[in-house]
Amino acid sequence: MENSSGKPVAVVIGVGPGLGASLVRRFTKTYAVAMLARNADYLKALGDEVRKSGATVWASSCDVSDAAQITEAFRAIRKSLGEPEVLLYNAGTGKFGGITEITPEQYEADWRVNAFGAFVAAKEVAPGMIARGHGTMLFTGATAGVKAGAKSVSFGPAKFAMRGLAQSLARDLGPRGIHVAWINVDGSIDIPGARGLKPSLKDGDFLKPEAIAETYWHLAHQDPSAWTMELEVRPFKEKF
Repeated sequence: MENSSGKPVAVVIGVGPGLGASLVRRFTKTYAVAMLARNADYLKALGDEVRKSGATVWASSCDVSDAAQITEAFRAIRKSLGEPEVLLYNAGTGKFGGITEITPEQYEADWRVNAFGAFVAAKEVAPGMIARGHGTMLFTGATAGVKAGAKSVSFGPAKFAMRGLAQSLARDLGPRGIHVAWINVDGSIDIPGARGLKPSLKDGDFLKPEAIAETYWHLAHQDPSAWTMELEVRPFKEKF
């Protein structure tokens, strides 16, 4: 398909039936959206859903731990939709355990998805944004990227690395008109299956993915005189 809509292009990386899907639904209201994730079947189902409302959406199955796959995906995005103006990096994975439990392979896998993939994706979109003098990169963080728990010996450092990447990008690219922000999702997102895993939590204990997506939308459209670099979202009942 080609982007005949004339809409600006947003890329959502890490699309599942939670925050990723909500970001796609929110941004397709104004943008032509490219979706990247490993689950091709889910991408197809979500794409079919949003196209019913007239949205322009493109999808590709992609393993973001593999730089070559990311590069190929962005080559196809530019050909099909154009240069991205917004990058929403929502990919994440975490193996939880202590130092005696996590293997070096698991540690590397978490780093590749959370930090390495974010770096490669940012490197893909930065030249076009710099040339235009504007753009947005938003990265989905987690509490472990601020304070890693005893069982976050793998996930925590990976999210810390993503946060450090966002901080460096913001200082480098902000003066060039590119807004970079890192969002700490501090709590459990209400995604399919989450309530079964945490039966003690009630409705008010969960973050609603569509509400988080509204925050991303706001960040992507802030006035440059008052850009946010780091932001936390948490349910009103969450303990700080």
